[in-house]
Amino acid sequence: MAPQHVQLASFRRDPDGDELEDVRLLDSYDEEAGLRVSSESADLGVRKVQLKVTGMTCSACTNSVESAVKALDGVLSASVSLLQHRAYVVFDPLLRKDEDIREAIEDAGFDAEIIPDTSKTQKSKLQKTLTGQFRITGMTCAACVNSVEGILTKLPGVKRAVIALATSQGEVEYDPTIVSKDEIVNSIEDAGFEASFLQSNEQDKVLLHVTGLCTMLDAQLLEGMIVNLKGVKGVDVNFALSEAEVVFDPEAVGLRDLVDGIERESTGRFQLRVQNPYIRAASSDAQEASKMLRLLLSSLFLTIPVFFIQMVCPKIHLLTSFLTAQCGPFLIGDLLKWFLVTIVQFVIGKRFYIAAYRALRHGSTNMDVLVVLGTTAAYMYSAASVVYAAYTGYRTPVYFETSAMIITFVLFGKYLEVLAKGRTSEAIKKLVELVPATALLVVKDSEGKHIMEREIDALLIQPGDTLKVIPGTKVPADGVVVWGTSHVDESMVTGESIPVPKEVSSVVIGGTMNLHGVLHVKATKVGSDTVLSQIISLVETAQLSKAPIQKFADYVASIFVPIVISMSLLTFFGWFICGVFGAYPQAWVSESKNCFVFSLMFSISVVVIACPCALGLATPTAVMVATGVGASHGVLVKGGDALERAESVDYVIFDKTGTLTQGKAVVTVAKIFSGMDLGDFLTIVASAEASSEHPLAKAIMEYAFHYHFNGKLESTAQKKEEIMAGWLLEATDFSAVPGKGVQCAINGKIVLVGNRSLLSENGIRIPQEAEVFLVNLEESAKTGILVAYDGAFVGLLGITDPLKREAAVVVEGLKKMGVKPVMLTGDNWRTARAVAKEVGVEDVRAEVMPAGKADVIRSLQKGGSKVAMVGDGINDSPALAAADVGMAIGAGTDIAVEAADYVLVRNNLEDVITAIDLSRKTFNRIRWNYFFAMAYNVVAIPVAAGVLFPFTGLRMPPWLAGACMAFSSVSVVCSSLLLRRYRKPRLTTILQITVE
Repeated sequence: MAPQHVQLASFRRDPDGDELEDVRLLDSYDEEAGLRVSSESADLGVRKVQLKVTGMTCSACTNSVESAVKALDGVLSASVSLLQHRAYVVFDPLLRKDEDIREAIEDAGFDAEIIPDTSKTQKSKLQKTLTGQFRITGMTCAACVNSVEGILTKLPGVKRAVIALATSQGEVEYDPTIVSKDEIVNSIEDAGFEASFLQSNEQDKVLLHVTGLCTMLDAQLLEGMIVNLKGVKGVDVNFALSEAEVVFDPEAVGLRDLVDGIERESTGRFQLRVQNPYIRAASSDAQEASKMLRLLLSSLFLTIPVFFIQMVCPKIHLLTSFLTAQCGPFLIGDLLKWFLVTIVQFVIGKRFYIAAYRALRHGSTNMDVLVVLGTTAAYMYSAASVVYAAYTGYRTPVYFETSAMIITFVLFGKYLEVLAKGRTSEAIKKLVELVPATALLVVKDSEGKHIMEREIDALLIQPGDTLKVIPGTKVPADGVVVWGTSHVDESMVTGESIPVPKEVSSVVIGGTMNLHGVLHVKATKVGSDTVLSQIISLVETAQLSKAPIQKFADYVASIFVPIVISMSLLTFFGWFICGVFGAYPQAWVSESKNCFVFSLMFSISVVVIACPCALGLATPTAVMVATGVGASHGVLVKGGDALERAESVDYVIFDKTGTLTQGKAVVTVAKIFSGMDLGDFLTIVASAEASSEHPLAKAIMEYAFHYHFNGKLESTAQKKEEIMAGWLLEATDFSAVPGKGVQCAINGKIVLVGNRSLLSENGIRIPQEAEVFLVNLEESAKTGILVAYDGAFVGLLGITDPLKREAAVVVEGLKKMGVKPVMLTGDNWRTARAVAKEVGVEDVRAEVMPAGKADVIRSLQKGGSKVAMVGDGINDSPALAAADVGMAIGAGTDIAVEAADYVLVRNNLEDVITAIDLSRKTFNRIRWNYFFAMAYNVVAIPVAAGVLFPFTGLRMPPWLAGACMAFSSVSVVCSSLLLRRYRKPRLTTILQITVE
């Protein structure tokens, strides 16, 4: 940080990143909106209102909302957050009402909802809103997704519903006081799909698998035991599934105590295990694949005889005689085919009829409608032909094998699709498998002595537990080492291949592998709070999101089926009318006996070969694989929209401190320009910085402490805090000057610590010798901190922050990729230019305050350029949110990570290149997927319609069309799976360097 950006004082930061100096206690500050309203303003009757705005998709939308609101009389300020879908407005209630603000936003073309003032009541109300995850099977294309989403969003109490076709999962935000999860499941099933509840974010409910439930009496006994336990609010035992859902108060009873209490009460009769929602989802995947395989085998078992009777038997004289024998008015062969195909059509194929009916009932169409139309047409015509022949004796060809083979091929394609889609979520499965199933709990007595070790379910670990981790096993939860030393392999979580040394007080991550020594770890975060769980949650959220490019596919899918049916009818009437008027030779229809059947087969082929599924799967499967691959390389993507924007980035803006540099400021020199002793000088400066949390202040404190006390401690048992409390001088009348520094009084004399501007404003003259020394510091990429005491300049300190070793290579690599690197810093121009020269950045923006970083980004965006911002600090949050793509270094603050689109788990700039390269590879794959899907339909439908038949005699039987349709969606999924072979780009390759 440069002097222009030095805040060597205690200060507050808002979530948007602005540093708030000298905030008075009487001031009211809205932390979410970043709008500061003083007590005087509040007395004047200024009102703040918060609104939820839906429909915004880009910064232009937020500008429209802001402009519409600011145009109202009485509005003092307005801030719109695209990420939070919120508008924060300060206005005069005498001139405007809340409803006026809402109407203005709606007039601008967006939906707005007033959010009541935050209070304890409101907070408790908001806490009732749950986000539930549901397993949904039976969806085949984007039209199905749209249908389910539309039905769910119409349910009372449902605020949001996002369905992912590739994962067969949905995330629903709902108010459980208005609508229950069972009602949501029933609504999905009414739409023609199968659904089950997986999990929610409700923290006081657990699902337990129970071993030992033999009879309904056992279930009643277990329910009675659980209800009587302390802290239990409710219980629901499902005997059929051997599960018990327990609602409990986590403040009154821990999960492990709850399970232990049940097993103790039953004297071991019942054994309980916490159900892992991810394992349940994997089990559901396996069940769906198994169910689809059973349907396929059944259909195949019945279709092969039909095919044999139709194609092979006529060539075997003995069998031909048997099949052409009369059974009443019918032929035995026709009756056999009719019977077998009826089972395939209406028993095995029942799922297609149910799904098609429910889709049509809700005003939508999908692939099931096409399958039902094509197979039913072939079946009904064949059945009618058999009956007609029985009564008239005039026999025409029957096509029972067509409907049976179409259904068989569609089921085969669906089975392959289920298997392939399961592999797209393999990244999450691998992350879930990182967590060990059990953990060794160190049991201690009341005095804290180690008395025994006990193996427990890893899901029963509670914060504060001490866990023993032996070599070769995984750390079961996030925690801190309290005993032992070892090396831990964190590559599975962070992507960092080098083992990390661990000792007492070291932080360990759940799921990482302990390599050498025994460790005792105190659990600090468990369950959904662990790093691994948050990574899994982030990847799942990203896979649920839709990339903007998918909107085109969703639109095409919504009109696809009606267009195909229209083309099928056009094909039928075109061939039929031409046949009636003799427009083509009668020899063409000799095999079919009449032009009606001839035209009908072309029409059925058109219906069956068209595939909306391929379009619907093109984007989500690729995004799903890419987000999983990114996570395995330490790059977390927050959604498909982020992937799409990163693909076309023109500028990458780097924050300097903590991003290009290591973020560990070190004082390299302290120079006195007066008669003051160096020790006294450092004591005064350290005393002025004692209350600050700024990195530079900490560097100064460390330097001064080291100077005074290194090797001089009387006892190693002395605590550093105690020493400093007795050593530092009392600082009074402390104040911070934004962007310049701090001032206070020590020993009754004014102390100034900061940059040139701070000293010049207070009339302090900097000697020429000091100015020359300061310029030399800045030109060598160091920051100079000036100090004045009692109205006179005393001296200065030089602070440096070493560059990251990979910074220069990454900058050069970005240039080779066609991306322009920019450095953005609050430091002075000399220091900024020196650092930029060292790393190879040509475009430098220096002396930029935190609020101004977003303005710099917007200025670059004006020309239509896509801008990525890489940062790590709270002051980078506004810039990360304003950029088209925000990339937060994983070691950065929580707020910076929250505002970003990408999280680089490792504190390594090489992952910036990985993120951009991965997005480019992903969208190249998506484009290929769309090309294959569109080309397939554009080419296949005319061929099925018989366009080539007059010239080549080539025609596509309906069963072959069904096979082509079945494999089209599988080919798109397999194309997306190729992304699993992605490898991080080697910088030597990017830089075109040959390493000997």
